[in-house]
Amino acid sequence: MLRDRGRIKWTSMMLPEHVKLLREWAEEDKYETAREFDEQELEEMNQLLEEAILTEHPVTLTYFKNRQYKMVTGWIHKVDPYQQTLHIKSEDGENVQIPFLYLDHIEL
Repeated sequence: MLRDRGRIKWTSMMLPEHVKLLREWAEEDKYETAREFDEQELEEMNQLLEEAILTEHPVTLTYFKNRQYKMVTGWIHKVDPYQQTLHIKSEDGENVQIPFLYLDHIEL
């Protein structure tokens, strides 16, 4: 029976820089990419945002930040058209600022 030591036998032949690059490369596989929208999806998101602002319903927003999708639930506090950001007052009292470009999904 052959007792293979797996990766241990190869690390002595690798430079530390190579080991570091391999670890970073493996970490990049966990990254997600932002999706692109067509005009119809953007219009639907715009209508949901308008409805949430007018009725003051809580919304659940999914947005893309730091190569990951994140969710926040709360009320739309302010829309800043100049900086193109959406200010959300979350359920736990935290103020979250989300750029329009990073919005992915809206639920009432």
